[in-house]
Amino acid sequence: MFQVLSKQFLVLPLILVVIVIPLYLSVNFRGPKPGEISSSQSEETPMATNAFGVKVEKNPAQSKLTELGVTAWPKWSCGPSKFPWSFTATETMYLLEGKVIVQVDGHEGSFTIAAGDLAVFPKGMKVTWDVIEAVNKHYSLEK
Repeated sequence: MFQVLSKQFLVLPLILVVIVIPLYLSVNFRGPKPGEISSSQSEETPMATNAFGVKVEKNPAQSKLTELGVTAWPKWSCGPSKFPWSFTATETMYLLEGKVIVQVDGHEGSFTIAAGDLAVFPKGMKVTWDVIEAVNKHYSLEK
């Protein structure tokens, strides 16, 4: 009988060490995996930044794009090139394809907008667009 009891007492610590403790640690002390939304982010509130007075929202929710009527906006496209641009009206754009490095006149540095970005450029802003990947976008001009 002593041998049976000693085997049971050996199995219990072994189960704790091999199964229970790693399971507890994996559930309670893991960080977010790549592509996983952490508790500080939500699918409903994509990250929006303000770069030199330009509001850029990365991958806005489809519901927001639908609400804005983006698919009914005119389209504009451009191959790789570099040119100055002045916004004569506030322009909201949604990039379907491409990548642009934007330098705002009077500011050091630049920022990038790319496919999936919704950006709002204020009226009167002067920039240099460096289109590094062909752009296809929807745009809306504020009247």
